[in-house]
Amino acid sequence: MTFLGYFLQYVIIMLILAAIGIAGACVGKKLRERKDAKQMLEGQDEK
Repeated sequence: MTFLGYFLQYVIIMLILAAIGIAGACVGKKLRERKDAKQMLEGQDEK
């Protein structure tokens, strides 16, 4: 029973860390897209 408890504890920690990683990747992608769009608009204004 203790093995199962430790196993579930590590599975839960792994899922939490994976969720944080996925959320970070999504936020980073959105921020990069926003930055690229802003740079594209600034580049069009100069022409």
